[in-house]
Amino acid sequence: MRGAALAVAIGCLLVCAIPATAVNEEKYGYITIQNVDITLEKNQARIDIQYSLDEPTRLIVLLLGKQDLKNRLLHVLNYEDAEVLQIEMNRANLVVKDVSYNYGRGIYWFPSHQFNVVIPFLRITTPQTSREYHSINFIPNGIGYFDNP
Repeated sequence: MRGAALAVAIGCLLVCAIPATAVNEEKYGYITIQNVDITLEKNQARIDIQYSLDEPTRLIVLLLGKQDLKNRLLHVLNYEDAEVLQIEMNRANLVVKDVSYNYGRGIYWFPSHQFNVVIPFLRITTPQTSREYHSINFIPNGIGYFDNP
């Protein structure tokens, strides 16, 4: 009986000692997303993503390489077939080909898209306009645009 009471007391202490942490929806593993810029040109998208890495992980990424970081960014953006042009410790540049539907005559449709985390600030730029979204994990409705002649 004394052992059970001791176990309950230790359990209560552990629950009280562990601080409650809020779920960070902008975070995937050791990456915290800050903002994403998508520039649409014809049927491809240039994606610039800015993020921060948890401090202990930065050293591991430096020592072991950026392949895991690349895989995680592709998962976050939910564009597994994107080509990574540049990847650094706080930002990356990617290109996604055939991301928009081509209706001919310079008319394109960028469909709605689901991200795997919440993007705090998302900007989508077409040749005609720019749209901004805050705290969003999907692009609603899609965007129609025209190619510049």
